Amino acid sequence: MSLQWIKSLLFLLSFLCLCPSQPSTPLLRFSTFLDHSNMVYMRWDHDEVETMTFELQVRTAGWVAFGFSPHGELPGSDIVIGGVFPNGSIYFSDWHAVDEENLEEDKSQDYQLLSLKEDETFTIMRFKRYFQTCDPNDLAITGDTARLISAFGTDDTLQFSKGQRFIKSVFLMRVINPAELNEPKIFFTYDLMLNDFPVPVEETTYACTFIPLPIVKQKHHIYKFEPITTTHQNTLMAHHILVYACGNGSVLPTGISDCYGADPDFALCSQVIVGWAIGGETHQFPNEAAISIGTPMDPQYIRLEIHYSNFDLIPGLIDNSGIRLYYTPELRPYDMGVLQTGVFTFPVHFIPPGADSYKSYGLCKSSQFDEMNGTPVPDMKVIGFLLHTHLAGRGVKAVQYRNGEQVRIICEDNKYDFSLQETRDLKEAITIKTGDEILVECNFQTLDRTEITFSGPSTLNEMCLVFLFYYPRNNISSCMGYPDIQQIAHALGQEASDAMEGMMAVNYVEWNNETIKAAEKAAKEADQIVIIKTIDELQKNESGIIRDIIIAESGPCHDISGHPIVRGPQVAASLRGAAAVTSKALSNAEILTFPLLLLKQLAFTWLLTSSHCRI
Repeated sequence: MSLQWIKSLLFLLSFLCLCPSQPSTPLLRFSTFLDHSNMVYMRWDHDEVETMTFELQVRTAGWVAFGFSPHGELPGSDIVIGGVFPNGSIYFSDWHAVDEENLEEDKSQDYQLLSLKEDETFTIMRFKRYFQTCDPNDLAITGDTARLISAFGTDDTLQFSKGQRFIKSVFLMRVINPAELNEPKIFFTYDLMLNDFPVPVEETTYACTFIPLPIVKQKHHIYKFEPITTTHQNTLMAHHILVYACGNGSVLPTGISDCYGADPDFALCSQVIVGWAIGGETHQFPNEAAISIGTPMDPQYIRLEIHYSNFDLIPGLIDNSGIRLYYTPELRPYDMGVLQTGVFTFPVHFIPPGADSYKSYGLCKSSQFDEMNGTPVPDMKVIGFLLHTHLAGRGVKAVQYRNGEQVRIICEDNKYDFSLQETRDLKEAITIKTGDEILVECNFQTLDRTEITFSGPSTLNEMCLVFLFYYPRNNISSCMGYPDIQQIAHALGQEASDAMEGMMAVNYVEWNNETIKAAEKAAKEADQIVIIKTIDELQKNESGIIRDIIIAESGPCHDISGHPIVRGPQVAASLRGAAAVTSKALSNAEILTFPLLLLKQLAFTWLLTSSHCRI
């Protein structure tokens, strides 16, 4: 089989190019271009019976391929391929990647072709499938971080598309059509930036400064934000950007300095307002709530924190990164707040080296919220979230408990991707009451590491955080936990009389599968120290325990196999009749081989769905 034909066949996950002059019916509510050159456009929608409909419009008179990859790589990918022959006959069938070099046609054909046509400019393919089929070769559309993979081409060409993230089709979450968001008639913008900041020649820098918020004569709402980032040699130095509200009684320093260095004042203000991390984009809050400014109760200053990662130690870089705020006098019903939960970022939290899977836990107990807030805290309606770990993170979930019983998994992403972090909306607002507990679990993998990874600010350290966006706002800024390191050290046979000795003692452990699991078990069973802080930096501690997490069974699968494989009479000779390529006939069980070089190109894939949230 021709190498060229093979290349043309396999670019996973076909994004499409919409041609406005050729509208599709019925209307698919959501659509976007998936590459910067507008070659590939996708429309999509879903219904109440968990059927997903896709339409790809690709600027090519050739074939298109579309699929899902569990981690952005070829093995285990779920693919559908279609095209039109010169004589008008079509081909369309369901495939999967066996390994890095082989593609096999599924025996169970679970993608149903709705239409497939081409003209001199476009190939347009519309098809559907259930969220969860009964075919083990199909990836379930659950909301976890799957990646779209795609390719398109003609007989002798192959186009790879690096498109934008596609997280708005988080199928078990609220899929928000931009037209459904209320864009105010009157709005203003305000930039929070580090202007002409020389990026230090260091692997990790946390730069902080304090900036006043817009001065307005009446109450306004910040309803949207977008990142302002600078690319240096095709690389973003900014790893994350956080905006913290400052209490109006705070005495703030001037200038720019290390956020967590010698001057502790540059670490003041811990109430997150908005945040961006790698992979994030512009985000508009749902219509229920937004961030209040302009009243006596609202903050007047913020702390802007930018984490730079200059791993290549490039000198002479000048950066102008920041956050652009959109605010309006057209008010929404509620004022929004952000609650930071997870594992307190401190070296008592550690991950052993060589771990295929290691779970860490951080507990929030809200029983003291009323006292610390100064008034009773109203029920918190959570409408969105942002998950955050560093490079070793593989999964994050937040779980709610009430009276010792699990209420729900608030949100989770079992295929977390460090390079694709974004604020996400819940399908429906969920209610957290005073007294509830919120447990954050992070799953880490350190197979490529030979030393312990401690929690800390560097990208090579780790974090385990979930930011919950809620309304109505209260004064609680963070509620995080960490395990008693002495108990963990003792469980691993080490001596430790205090926390400092405990952190040192774990360095003497001989790490293997047995000790890794022993450490994970000890960390889960150890007492949790819970730290609660308010916007005015009031802090209280309490203790708690880690409860078990109950994972709900997945819904029933749908077997719609039996759809015939659609092929034109010349498919045995080539994907395109005009191609100067020949091949043997393809049977349902035939395996196709494609070059290893293609795998590098498959890195140009991106997020289809993010985070699995059960309501």
